[in-house]
Amino acid sequence: MRLSTRVRSLQSALLAPVDSASLVFFRVMFGLIMLWEVYRYFDQNRVVRYYIEPEFYFTYYGFGWLAPLPGNWMIVHFVVLGILAVMIMMGLFYRVATVLFFFAFTYVFLLDQTQYLNHFYLVSLISFLMIFVPAHRSFSLDALIWKDRATDEAPAWALWILRLELAIVYFYAGLSKWNVDWLERGEPLRSWMAGNADLPLIGPFMMEEWMVWLFVYGGFTLDLLIAPALLWRRTRLPAFVIVTFFHLMNAVMFNIGIFPWFMIVATTLFFEPNWIRKVSVKLFGPTLQKKRFLRTSSPIVLPILGFFLLFQIFFPLRHILYPGDVNWTEEGHRFSWRMKLRDKSSESLVFIVTHPETREEIVADPTHFLNDRQLDKMSVRPDMILQFAHYLAEDYEREIGVRPEVRVHSLVSLNRREVQEMIDPTVDLAAQPRTLGHVEWIKPLQ
Repeated sequence: MRLSTRVRSLQSALLAPVDSASLVFFRVMFGLIMLWEVYRYFDQNRVVRYYIEPEFYFTYYGFGWLAPLPGNWMIVHFVVLGILAVMIMMGLFYRVATVLFFFAFTYVFLLDQTQYLNHFYLVSLISFLMIFVPAHRSFSLDALIWKDRATDEAPAWALWILRLELAIVYFYAGLSKWNVDWLERGEPLRSWMAGNADLPLIGPFMMEEWMVWLFVYGGFTLDLLIAPALLWRRTRLPAFVIVTFFHLMNAVMFNIGIFPWFMIVATTLFFEPNWIRKVSVKLFGPTLQKKRFLRTSSPIVLPILGFFLLFQIFFPLRHILYPGDVNWTEEGHRFSWRMKLRDKSSESLVFIVTHPETREEIVADPTHFLNDRQLDKMSVRPDMILQFAHYLAEDYEREIGVRPEVRVHSLVSLNRREVQEMIDPTVDLAAQPRTLGHVEWIKPLQ
């Protein structure tokens, strides 16, 4: 078959109509879970603690121009996020709501590396995809307002783009576990399981060696194979039961917020497109369906989503280009679905500021500039230590009129190893540039 024929065949398959019921269910649950997350930020006073009180923010490389809104406007921003989540859930001005939610949420996500979580990155990606996915033409206020656009069908690509994104997350979460610490030492999972020994019923088993290895290799195998198992009709239901149990266990053992619940809901997208309609019919009886399907996909949508998928496939592999252990250097760690792979603890972190002319030295106290969460995250991440060293240099330069030297003594343990130096203490970090490339001042893991 000629390439052009295959491309047309693929395009026809992607544009073929499917029941939109599962997309509608996901839209409603996505909006509901995002509303819950916004509530959690207010309930735990995170908006104030994370985006109003701090003096300094660890911005991402290339995004130093981003800053929190002044005064109490960050509170207003999160209120707007909640309103947009409700609009998405109800399907009200859906296209506008998804665009605004994507930019508003991603803006918050990019403000401070301290707040980086894999599931926040996933929410940002999914909210971007939702801009294109027509999940609002059924069971929505938009469908009531614009009845001529209402339909119970959607193009197949709308379902597959979400499935593929989830498959990428699962697969790379498994692939990243292919390392000595996870497969041979059982770390850091062994240590975390021991910390859950007081759980009712299952707690005593957490200290058993066989249970550790069951979790280690079970998690590794599940992440690698769950997407194919969900796609195959014969294994789909047992695979869903297993992955649901997996996420529920994560919810019990780890403090990871909405992630387990978000993934359980998202994984329902692997079922047949009309699964929720069948459930609804059994519970409430048949409903009137609008069968007309509108081929309104813009010709640029599929190329955009194709490039998006290519980026998602290759970007998580960039750590291969860096020497050393990525769990130690952090080079290529973020945005790569490397989840629950390292337990890094800092025994000592000292910033020594030296006057370049008099050679007078002072020990800077990071607690004067950072909150506890920022300090805890920075203490084991070299790129954030470098960024704070630059901030210290600039702060002292304003006082003494000349840029000082900043050196760091950092003792860190990775996955219960012996404590060792992470940063070369002879290097003036104030003179080292921020870069996406490899840096030599991170000492190799012994």
